[in-house]
Amino acid sequence: MNYSRISFFQNTPTVVKNLIIINVIMLLATYVLGNMGVDLNRTLGLYFFQSPHFRPFQLVTHMFMHGGIAHLFFNMFALYMFGRVLEQVWGGKRFFVYYFFTGIGAALLHNFVNYLEAQAIMSNLTPEQIAVVKSEGTAVFLKGQNYSHQAMGALNLIMNIPTVGASGAVFGVLLAFGMYFPNTVLMLIFPPIPIKAKYFVMIYGGIELWLGITQANSNIAHFAHLGGMLFGFILIRLWRKSRHKFY
Repeated sequence: MNYSRISFFQNTPTVVKNLIIINVIMLLATYVLGNMGVDLNRTLGLYFFQSPHFRPFQLVTHMFMHGGIAHLFFNMFALYMFGRVLEQVWGGKRFFVYYFFTGIGAALLHNFVNYLEAQAIMSNLTPEQIAVVKSEGTAVFLKGQNYSHQAMGALNLIMNIPTVGASGAVFGVLLAFGMYFPNTVLMLIFPPIPIKAKYFVMIYGGIELWLGITQANSNIAHFAHLGGMLFGFILIRLWRKSRHKFY
């Protein structure tokens, strides 16, 4: 009998447990269907709202898609480590609301930043060039290529590459943990030093902001991470104003 498996199911709160299970299933489905010629990330991943591939349901579904095993592992590990504590404190319903509020909020901020970048890029393109990127950009990517024209290539990255992952919601969870357990000491893996949760959250948030500003063309959605933190902070403040205790 596998006691570790039993321990996981018994000790993990319902919402966190089911989120982890669904995310694992979706990654397996991505691999299986990918071998059959179906790219789930391009269907359920989040596209820029001005992209012809954007669908409103992607604001939710992108949170269950991941770019690979490592991407999934680190997100689910953080969800397990910090999310289960919050769910035990808040209860399942409130944690469920918080998780999806921060995940969708992260997507909205990410899209807003993309909008600002896209507007600046499109100001250097003709309407015909923009139409070409929207209609043909995905086909160019599927060939493993991108436009040699710098502005068209940059716009293509925004328009036709989907964003996947639960990182926005996970950063919201991390923010909440830092607010509710600020003096809990965390032992980092690298560097291997102890640090209080409140300082870890502030440093991590600062790094994400710096990377978001300095690495605009990165394949990591830094402003989605910050969006999860921002919307999490807003929701917690609203909860605290409405009731001194909400658990």
